[in-house]
Amino acid sequence: MQAKAQTQSRTQTIQLPSTANFSIYPLMAVLIWTGNTLVTKAAAVVIDPAAITFYRWLLAGMVLSSFLLRSVWRQRAIVATHWPKLAFLGLLGMGMYQGLAYQAAKSTSAINMGVVVALMPLMSALLASFFAGERLTASRMGGAVLSLLGLLFLSTQGHPTELLHGAAHWGDALMLIAVASNALYGVLLKRWALPLTTWQQLYVQIGFGILVILPFWWFAPSSPVTAQNIPLILYAGIPASIGAPFFWMSGIKQLGPVRASLFMNLLPIFVAVAASTLLGEQLHTYHAVGGLLALAGVWWGQRQAKVTG
Repeated sequence: MQAKAQTQSRTQTIQLPSTANFSIYPLMAVLIWTGNTLVTKAAAVVIDPAAITFYRWLLAGMVLSSFLLRSVWRQRAIVATHWPKLAFLGLLGMGMYQGLAYQAAKSTSAINMGVVVALMPLMSALLASFFAGERLTASRMGGAVLSLLGLLFLSTQGHPTELLHGAAHWGDALMLIAVASNALYGVLLKRWALPLTTWQQLYVQIGFGILVILPFWWFAPSSPVTAQNIPLILYAGIPASIGAPFFWMSGIKQLGPVRASLFMNLLPIFVAVAASTLLGEQLHTYHAVGGLLALAGVWWGQRQAKVTG
């Protein structure tokens, strides 16, 4: 009995750090996407949005081809069997979210876009409950709602009632579809559990994503690669298109789409800190209040999820 208890104790001490390590995956993805937000701001004046979207995924596909093409070719029978699911994931994760977000920015405010993005944890929880049969616990919903309240306060600069004075735009609806597509991507990725490695799935999804984005790039205004925009393309194409998706997919597989999506609420906070440090933008009280609420929501959802399973 004593030996069994010691074995169980050792098992528990091994399992707890592993769960903590899994949380690093979505956190790393959000940190990379923070840098990509700054890159996107810089790219707005030097390259067309459709062009940098296409170039980033094309570059990512070329880089991954050097060490994944052969292994994916060996798994071509599996890819052929599951290609509709892989294509749909590529459409959701690489095509729709990015493309619709760029289009939404033309007809809605940054405040509204930030609020809609903050709905992703709630959408993930609802979609996971509907499509994957995942239990919708009060702690997960509570953590998501608390984070949403913090982001509402942050996005409206401490005046949430300002949302009531704004008119609805088509951009709001497009952004809602974009965020829903990304939430659905996470749910389906976890539910389908395709018999390919994370790297192989990412590579195939990027291939399908390039096909989706190709016509938008083709009909967009000409925007060639220049000395000004190539550093931005390199960051968007390697860390943001290879590293971040890999970490995000790994986090979804280990934590589930609901718990992983809570980390998305950290993105506006990290961007605010990075902008104040690197771009000299001033931080205000509403940044601290909204940021603390969002952090509390992430902590609550993650901590309670571990206890309840």
